[in-house]
Amino acid sequence: MRLHVTDEGPREGPVLVLLCSLGSTVDMWAPQRRDLAVEHRVVTVDTRGHGASPVPDGPYTVEELADDVLETLDGFGVTRAVFAGVSLGGAVGQAIALRAPERVAGLALVCTSARFGDPEPWRDRAATVRADGTGAIADAVVARWFTEAYAEAAPAVRNAMRDMIAATPAEGYAACCDAIAVWDSRARLGAIAAPTLVISGEHDPATPPEHGRLLADGIPDARFEVVADAAHLASYQRPEIVTPLLAEHLKGSV
Repeated sequence: MRLHVTDEGPREGPVLVLLCSLGSTVDMWAPQRRDLAVEHRVVTVDTRGHGASPVPDGPYTVEELADDVLETLDGFGVTRAVFAGVSLGGAVGQAIALRAPERVAGLALVCTSARFGDPEPWRDRAATVRADGTGAIADAVVARWFTEAYAEAAPAVRNAMRDMIAATPAEGYAACCDAIAVWDSRARLGAIAAPTLVISGEHDPATPPEHGRLLADGIPDARFEVVADAAHLASYQRPEIVTPLLAEHLKGSV
């Protein structure tokens, strides 16, 4: 599986791989890509079934999504990188760190989890999307990405993100819901050896700060930060906080 990526910044620089949340494309990392690409080679990845990446029939597993990323990086000659992922991308980052620790110079887990709740709601969402398309759930999903005050103050951002979700191929979105439904890394967190930064949004209804705390407590020597006044897409809503945290972590990881 070769995924669609953007490849920015100096080719000789340390590599940062950005992994996206469910229902998003490489555009969800827009607030970070330009700034972090000044000193780093930044490779941003469209997950299988999303954006311009292939859309094979599902279900998928997080481990398969992780292998997709590694195979894609092989095509670029990238053998080692810092990985940063939001939500589903954070689960993929964990899987890479567990499956190929020699490839991981550092790890940033943003608004993500070792287990995204009970499987049935994810299976129900997958069934809805397969029946009615991603437009059927786009408004409900984007309402969890941002705080209400931010969504009201930035309607253009909210609408663009809603359209991004609605444009996601139905099978790609649903098959990734299948992957999330069975993801559970809780018993394996202690095996993650890479320097790890965990970031949670203070008002994230999808992966509340207690999910981040569980990750940070389980991963040896992980650092934990909570971003005030942010929901599930804290990296987009509060880039003035998240981007410097990532930049600082990068300096300590490469």
